[in-house]
Amino acid sequence: MKKSVLIVEDEEDIRELVSYHLLKEGYQVSSVASGEEAIKVAEQQMPDLILLDVMLPGMDGMTVCQRLRAAPKTADVAIVMLTAKSEEADIIRGLNLGATDYVTKPFSPRVLLARVRAVLRRQTTVAPEQETDLEDRDEVIEIHDLVIHPGRHEVRIKDSPVTLSSTEFRVLYFLAARPGWVFSRQQILDGVHGDNYAITDRAVDVQIVGLRKKLGDSGKFIETVRGVGYRFKE
Repeated sequence: MKKSVLIVEDEEDIRELVSYHLLKEGYQVSSVASGEEAIKVAEQQMPDLILLDVMLPGMDGMTVCQRLRAAPKTADVAIVMLTAKSEEADIIRGLNLGATDYVTKPFSPRVLLARVRAVLRRQTTVAPEQETDLEDRDEVIEIHDLVIHPGRHEVRIKDSPVTLSSTEFRVLYFLAARPGWVFSRQQILDGVHGDNYAITDRAVDVQIVGLRKKLGDSGKFIETVRGVGYRFKE
């Protein structure tokens, strides 16, 4: 059965170009030009993947992503955001709202197709328990000023709670559980999401930036090891 892709893009030239390449690859394709249409069509058609432009007229892509994730019917659909913005803050926001991956404009159709294939492959190869196993763990990590409780999805710094997204929490837990060990970006992805997770190495850097900001002074304990990856300071 053909996988279905919904393109949400207000620029007709880009919409037609992406549609052409997806159809050529054998995908079932539909497209809309606004966020309002995207939500309506997504709920009706239940696509396997949505290519979502951030800069849309009216309801922007960030709001669309948030609405799709909040609706039970579309909560699990894969969302790849298309954005002309390269600022880390925008990328962090998109990922925290539930985007599966992102592609920055201008992009090569070949690169976009590779991302689409990777995301859809992961949708069929990663077991649901890989996403929820933290909730079954009860060991509490206490390191430096941090207390990390996986079962409660709770992080505290000197008794003050810190609000993290699900991915940020998993990255922090993964590193803090193995202080002193250096992990590559791919190892972090595999450890947090499972093998073949369809998101770029760059997204790990973005999550680390977001984590450091939210952890404040304690963010310094997440160290960058140039040319390798990251570690949590012993």
